[in-house]
Amino acid sequence: MSSSMLDVMSIMQDRAASRIAQDINSRIASRVRALRVDLGMTLDALAAKSDVSRSMLSLVERGESSATAVVLEKIAAGLGVSLATLFEDLSAPTDPVSRRNERTPWRDPQSGYVRRNISPANFPSPIQIVEVVLPARARVAYETGGRDVNIYQQIWVQEGSIEVTLGSVTYRLSEDDCLAMQLNEPTAFRNRTRKPARYIVIVASERSRAPRR
Repeated sequence: MSSSMLDVMSIMQDRAASRIAQDINSRIASRVRALRVDLGMTLDALAAKSDVSRSMLSLVERGESSATAVVLEKIAAGLGVSLATLFEDLSAPTDPVSRRNERTPWRDPQSGYVRRNISPANFPSPIQIVEVVLPARARVAYETGGRDVNIYQQIWVQEGSIEVTLGSVTYRLSEDDCLAMQLNEPTAFRNRTRKPARYIVIVASERSRAPRR
């Protein structure tokens, strides 16, 4: 294959990746804005609750910022939902079945980790399933602790090994290990190996508070 053809293919792949990133940013923007409005919160109120600046929140809600996973987790905590909730596609039809080709991956611009929501979109359930691939030597640390709604997670390692730190306790997980935890302390995920690690996150949360009218 000629170098010019390879260049064309590379440009096409870059454009496709850019479109996917833009679509996900738009999805996150709509979700954050809708959740905030349903709770009757102003941007200033959410900024104070999430410890994310008003200007950053405004950029996120306009789909003009590729926010990191750490920032999105802070926003989710401020809204009283799980991080996975911000990636839900409300425009998708309600269906109890989730198809492989319908899942859009999202890459964290800071750590490089890739996540995909596995659970069916818009199906009313307190359970969410997410697949995560953590690159070699990568680390992502979520600073948020307690929140208004109790959220529980189980981390099930499919490939490789990771370290999960909850507060001051670190758990080393190998393939097929599963860790149960509650999101009530700062949490960090780390891959010390030279190979990517893949794990499944099962999230369960209490019923959300009724929106203010």
